[in-house]
Amino acid sequence: MSIHHAQSGEPIPVTPFGDDLSHQHTVALFKSAQLEVMRLVLPAGKSMPAHQLSGEVTIQCVEGLLNIEVDGQATLLEAGHLMFLLGRVPHSVTALEDASALVTIALHP
Repeated sequence: MSIHHAQSGEPIPVTPFGDDLSHQHTVALFKSAQLEVMRLVLPAGKSMPAHQLSGEVTIQCVEGLLNIEVDGQATLLEAGHLMFLLGRVPHSVTALEDASALVTIALHP
């Protein structure tokens, strides 16, 4: 079965999962030629190791608490806050609590 990606003009719910958070998984919401948006779900203690992307990135914490490390500098990102990263900036993400976030990636050919 293929993954459903939203079509132009289709609403996508991005409200907090609340009590259902522990049953959710990371999913790609849509991808176009220049933009990708995903819903990142990380249980407490899990992380995405340091990596970098060629395009700019935003991480918007929807619920929980994330530790974002950028160039060796740790910053807490709590629900309702957004972080912008330039392309090619090494970063890692660790969930200090069960968390979900919207991640937007600008794609470059």
